[in-house]
Amino acid sequence: MFSTGIDVMGRPARDAAEAHSQEGLVYQVCRWCHTASFRTLLCPVCASSDLESAHSDGHGVVIRSNVVNRYSRIMRNESLVRFPEGFVYRCRIVGAAPHLVNVGDRVRPVGGRTSVSGEVVLEVCDPPGWY
Repeated sequence: MFSTGIDVMGRPARDAAEAHSQEGLVYQVCRWCHTASFRTLLCPVCASSDLESAHSDGHGVVIRSNVVNRYSRIMRNESLVRFPEGFVYRCRIVGAAPHLVNVGDRVRPVGGRTSVSGEVVLEVCDPPGWY
């Protein structure tokens, strides 16, 4: 077979790839109980494997903040972040000193930055001292 560069929706394949590479997170929604989850193979509520992908803009709110320095000498922040779609996930927070990330801070995806270990990297929307 050969590729024409056109997907089934009629858009060029290059444009379709760019649409999927935009900032944000891809999460799953269970088709049975409509529970949102992130990076799971089964629904955490009903254990169904019938999950459908959805796109989030990636903005969330910190609900728990920890400063860690395990496995390295550099301190970093790992926080639990609640996303408006209904799921909570552990993320690495950058854009402020690790000890200055507080509960209630709004966070967003870091443009063009990914973690080597596969963790989700977010930055503080309003870093301390912005006013």
